[in-house]
Amino acid sequence: MADKIKMVLAVLLVIAGIAGFYLLKDGALILRVASVLAGLAAAALVAWTTAPGREFFVFAQESVVETKKVVWPSRKETVQTTGMVLAFVLVMAIFLWIVDALLVWGVKFLMGPGA
Repeated sequence: MADKIKMVLAVLLVIAGIAGFYLLKDGALILRVASVLAGLAAAALVAWTTAPGREFFVFAQESVVETKKVVWPSRKETVQTTGMVLAFVLVMAIFLWIVDALLVWGVKFLMGPGA
């Protein structure tokens, strides 16, 4: 039950930060943004004290560890793959343009000269 109350409090803190942004409409932009960031930070701190918050923090740490295990492509592989994708997109665009032109021609042929 306490975790639910803390999560509701976290949501209310986010809402308060956003409300502060609009209530300070005549103030400096930095104060308005600071109000949103303060609301988000306070909400994160409150949410972190809940069981789901701690589970999320552990999940985030494990995600970072898994990301470090990934073998990322080299620059050369990335450029080659991007080039292949762009070439395929160009070929498909030309193909679809031709199909569209043929369909337009077919519809005009079927409609007759006066349509």
